[in-house]
Amino acid sequence: MVPEQRISPRNTFAAMQYPNYRIWFAGQFVSLFGTWMQVTAQGYLAYQLTKSSAFLGYVAFANGVPVWLFMLYAGSVADRVPRKTLMLYTQSAMLVLAFVLALLTFTGAVRPWHILVLAFLLGIANTFDSPARLALVNQLVDDKRHLPNAVALNGSMFNMATALGPAAAGAVYALLGPSWCFTINGLSFVAVIAALLLMRLRPVPLSPRDQSPMVGIVEGLTYVWRHENIRALILLIGVTSLFGLSFAALIPAWAVKVLHGNATTGATINGLLQSARGIGALLAALTIATVSHLKVKGRIATFGTFAYPAALLAFAVARSTALASLLMALVGFASILVVNLCNVLIQSQVEDSLRGRVSAVYSLVFFGMMPIGSLLTGWLAQWTSEPVAIIVSACGALTGAVLIWILVPRLRAMP
Repeated sequence: MVPEQRISPRNTFAAMQYPNYRIWFAGQFVSLFGTWMQVTAQGYLAYQLTKSSAFLGYVAFANGVPVWLFMLYAGSVADRVPRKTLMLYTQSAMLVLAFVLALLTFTGAVRPWHILVLAFLLGIANTFDSPARLALVNQLVDDKRHLPNAVALNGSMFNMATALGPAAAGAVYALLGPSWCFTINGLSFVAVIAALLLMRLRPVPLSPRDQSPMVGIVEGLTYVWRHENIRALILLIGVTSLFGLSFAALIPAWAVKVLHGNATTGATINGLLQSARGIGALLAALTIATVSHLKVKGRIATFGTFAYPAALLAFAVARSTALASLLMALVGFASILVVNLCNVLIQSQVEDSLRGRVSAVYSLVFFGMMPIGSLLTGWLAQWTSEPVAIIVSACGALTGAVLIWILVPRLRAMP
């Protein structure tokens, strides 16, 4: 049945009618909840150990380097082997890394260089996981007309975890210490591994196993370059990732230096800001899921390109925790309008046999630009101040929005 051309709760959760999707949603949500607990606690622990905003940028950069080294190859792998099998390996690797960090912290042996090395190794696992995870969604729904809704609900799941995980991390960090945050994350991977084992997926076309990885990579890049809509969406996600999301690396320092948190309250404020961002992002993801069947996605994404830098500029001058949290929620809402809609529009247009490689290009630009932006923002914050660094990032994002409005008018017309 064709989805109704109106807004209703039934359309918001259309993909939930499929058992495989429900199993995936539950398992992945538990895992992402733990992941955000670790991300939040790791950032604050790194800042406590070094008292350096620049080091927060180094951690984000170390996590992102594997994206540049391996992502295109990972996309080729995701189109040659079953995506479920690939994810069982990547999720198991992430489980082990979480427990290693927990053990180092429990024993008091953790040092800044440990965090950098583990961030790099986690980046490798995430690099091979990302294209497989994005491409897997197509196998979770039986009717392709519900694919945009499934992709949008994936965004809501991610952002629900973003809203709840950091707040839980702040509380656990303050009460029990960071080691328990890392332990909970390690345990959370059991849920997604169990979900993957329970699912029975329909087969999809895969590239020949004997195909050269380089041939597969070139084929994927050529497809993206020649597909005008996908090329425009990749450009937009690159601008958003470079300028609009790099501020997140500074949130632990912001909680202490700008909002004046101490050794105890700083962790709580850090968690509140991260969760506020997640709440805004969750509301945006649910909004996208609700309208995923309507032909307004390009216009909504265009609105987001202007709204999130405006909210980020306002956040840069806020000096109370309550106001900063509200503005962070607005930043999360507007930025996710762009990020999630780009993914929805790409997944709706790409051919199945190239889904892994195109998802890899998307992930390369999205995850590859973010650590560069984080590194530059961390340096700028160290040399000037955190507010100046965020103002510069917001101005860069706003400039990008204007250029895209002028140079890529086709974005506004995308259904």
